[in-house]
Amino acid sequence: MIALVTGANQGLGLALVRGLCQSFPDGTIYLGARDEGRGSAAVESLRAEGLAPEPVLIDVQDDRSVREAAQLVADRHGGIDVVISNAAARISPDVPDSEQVRAFVDTNNHGAHRMIEAFGPLLNDAARFLVVASSFGTLDSLSPRLWHHFDVDHMTLRDLAQVMDDYATEVEAGRAGEAGWPSWINPPSKIGQVAAVKIAAREWDRRRGILINAVCPGLVDTEASRPWFTDWTGVLTPDEAAVDVLWLATLPAGTQGPYGELVQRRKVLPFRPEHGPDAKDS
Repeated sequence: MIALVTGANQGLGLALVRGLCQSFPDGTIYLGARDEGRGSAAVESLRAEGLAPEPVLIDVQDDRSVREAAQLVADRHGGIDVVISNAAARISPDVPDSEQVRAFVDTNNHGAHRMIEAFGPLLNDAARFLVVASSFGTLDSLSPRLWHHFDVDHMTLRDLAQVMDDYATEVEAGRAGEAGWPSWINPPSKIGQVAAVKIAAREWDRRRGILINAVCPGLVDTEASRPWFTDWTGVLTPDEAAVDVLWLATLPAGTQGPYGELVQRRKVLPFRPEHGPDAKDS
């Protein structure tokens, strides 16, 4: 088992590395972090638990960093079995969206694209690729007049990247609301993440048994989520939230699905609502 988790020096990412190390003690599990010091500290904390992760420096905002991490895996192993694109930018309710949206999109959306493009060619047969998103990542979170921006049956990742860049520009210019975009920048970003998964799923060769999906881990108690919530009913610890994510990431060879879906608590959330224009299951 060769696996990599990005954004793994804390929170859910750290819990995912812990779970993979526990499940595959003879595997090579890479703990990805963009800061070498924080990544090393996280690795040492897990080694103190008797686990054996390996550190890898990877900043999903940086094309070169992602390519170098992929090359490291290729040189050492020739391929990879599990990739979990978990890195995400924090946003604050105390900072205007116009000042946060560009980095948010670059990390959450373009970062996922970079991971798909760099690590997709390295996936072994029956590999699993996950993008950590949320239940906001369906078209139910968006006005129907904007659904055409996420035509996952025909668009490419490059097309999608342009949509997200244009969206960020609208937010920065204060025009997003007039165009019908939600007042919060999180749902459009999550929709973009799920759209990227669906585009990749359409393009990849299913005969190799590879599964790619987006996953909603639920409401997780992390430093990034705490500023946004006052009701913590049903909140999960990172280790609790990791259970269903790891289930999806380690489905046994021969499993046919889910494929190209958004999965929450082991159930598929349809990308297209059952109501609205041209609605159909995706």
